Amino acid sequence: MKYRSRSEIVGLLLDAANGGAATKTKLMYKAYLSFNQLREYLALLVEDGVIVHEQGMQTYRTTEKGMRVLHLQNEMDEVTPIIYINDK
Repeated sequence: MKYRSRSEIVGLLLDAANGGAATKTKLMYKAYLSFNQLREYLALLVEDGVIVHEQGMQTYRTTEKGMRVLHLQNEMDEVTPIIYINDK
């Protein structure tokens, strides 16, 4: 698997939680993270207010702020595509 930036992982998590009802398992598989990595990212994202934990359902959903972040990230990806350099 190629190296992924933190912003790319955050984007995958925000996208996976978009629409709500995303369990930790779903988020792990969508973002290709270990459980420990997921816990660290979720703690940061909940603290920043871009994902909210729904206590009764034990699920996560992207907030309005998170949707704005995801939208801005998608726009940046269109404007500045990632350039991969082959090491020789």
